[in-house]
Amino acid sequence: MSSRLAAFKHAEDRWPVFIILSLSVLDFALYFWLDNPYLLGLYFYLMIIPKSQICAWNHHHQHAPTFRQTWLNRLLEFFYALHTGVTTNLWVLHHVYGHHLNYLDQSKDESRWRRKDGSQMGELEYSLLTTLTAYPRGYQVGKKHPTEQRDFLLFTALTFAIVISLVLIKPVAGLLLFVFPMIMGLFMTAWATYEHHAGLNTSDQYEASFNNLNRWYNLFTGNLGYHTAHHYNGGLHWSKLPKVHERIAHKIPPELIRHTWV
Repeated sequence: MSSRLAAFKHAEDRWPVFIILSLSVLDFALYFWLDNPYLLGLYFYLMIIPKSQICAWNHHHQHAPTFRQTWLNRLLEFFYALHTGVTTNLWVLHHVYGHHLNYLDQSKDESRWRRKDGSQMGELEYSLLTTLTAYPRGYQVGKKHPTEQRDFLLFTALTFAIVISLVLIKPVAGLLLFVFPMIMGLFMTAWATYEHHAGLNTSDQYEASFNNLNRWYNLFTGNLGYHTAHHYNGGLHWSKLPKVHERIAHKIPPELIRHTWV
């Protein structure tokens, strides 16, 4: 095995990483070579849905880092952040150490879908609230995990400093290629998570997640549709989730299984 392939913990990550980094190369090429605001705006609009899929892969990475070497993971996280608005360790804190521990308790869940009065939030309300509170809640969880919080603060500051510099050098291109996609990416991430648990008020882990078994949905999201299996073993690599689902499928109520691409 070559040293380049050996850098990956799992060979299944090679193509997703290649595609995502290719989009980053395209973004920077347009930044340096294109000045037309209308074309840049059209590109931003057309890439909202394709780039929203990257959110799932960033999520997987912050559960199970892609590379064996820390510096490669940090470099990948920088490009993930430019697409998704989620910087190094934000999801480790907010999602892994937060949501995954608390999703059965809506009074604590960092991605809670219930209001204080116990009623269910609407999809837009939830998405906006989760977007706006992602960084503060991640920081709060980080108080219990100082090592992860330190890297979160350091690399978030570094990422934002680079993005600000890009905007100062070329304001229109910087906003349309990096700032707006980061904001939209974070919102799309929050929006996508609404369907995972909303309305399922239970203490049973097998009844607390909706699952989507559509082949295309799972191809583009890295098997995120096997969501009960993901919560059953949050640190498991995304490629192994279908087999875990097969093992526990008999415990999942049929009404929690969907087959839609969207």
